[in-house]
Amino acid sequence: MEFDLIELIRARAAVRREDVLLGIGDDAALLRPPAGHALAVAVDTLLEGVHFPVGTAPADIGWKALAVNLSDLAAMGATPAWALLSLTLPGADRRFVEGFLDGFTALAEPHRLALVGGDTTRGPLAVSVTVHGFVPEAQALRRDGAKAGDAIFVTGTLGDAAAGLACLDRERADADRLLTASVDSRKALIGRLNRPTPRVAAGQLLRGVASACIDVSDGLLADLGHVCRASGVGAVLDADALPLSSALLTLFADDARDFALRGGDDYELCFTVPSERAADLIADLSRQGCGVARIGRIVAEDGLAVRDAAGRSVAVSASGWDHFRS
Repeated sequence: MEFDLIELIRARAAVRREDVLLGIGDDAALLRPPAGHALAVAVDTLLEGVHFPVGTAPADIGWKALAVNLSDLAAMGATPAWALLSLTLPGADRRFVEGFLDGFTALAEPHRLALVGGDTTRGPLAVSVTVHGFVPEAQALRRDGAKAGDAIFVTGTLGDAAAGLACLDRERADADRLLTASVDSRKALIGRLNRPTPRVAAGQLLRGVASACIDVSDGLLADLGHVCRASGVGAVLDADALPLSSALLTLFADDARDFALRGGDDYELCFTVPSERAADLIADLSRQGCGVARIGRIVAEDGLAVRDAAGRSVAVSASGWDHFRS
């Protein structure tokens, strides 16, 4: 049964690339990186009940397992190329694997990402994906380049995925009293949780322009905090400039700011740019169809402050997701 599943995966992962000398079917893949480029490599593991709720559709798991990794490449300004997939399954469930591949390949194909190997094993449901991408050696985006005076931006909208998870929790706890008028908003938020959009093209536009970049996986405050620590700077955020979706405001108006600041799983890009280059970058991203918002500035003093439009301090907790926190 295991080899039947491997053959199914090989047949469905049909992206072909000239730099793949040998893909699925041998003890290891043989790959040819392009000259003059650094190889960007990222890996993420998704566990049922931790990274996706029990009962999540297999296609959504497949999409998200790849999306979170592509987001890491986007944060480095890298172009995706190859992937490895490790699937741990309770049993040899062909229907699950077919559904999983529906979502995985739907995202892999537009990025010309070739699946070149992996592993299957039996155990509690878990998915591990390793992605490889290319970036010109001198243009890779990093966390340690932010400087005082830089503007802080984010793509898309924030807080939607955390709100989507809250929707699922509320549906379980309050199934008899769902707000039928908010079906579309709930669907949009849950969709953002299950199928995030990795900002690969935006990351490539940031090469040579952004001074620092990170993807928002553990929450804006936590992830921007990583940039500040790596760069030896601080930040001031404008709470009223946070980009919030209409779906988030419809269902969680009172909690929207907190979701945007501390919620994870959005996989948007948070990046810093010298102020004099901000206008051109906004125009470039807008032409690409990627929403972008200026949400604050980098300062020399350590720490991360959040202020409202009147300049008043907003009390927040900068803690983000931590797998090993009790």
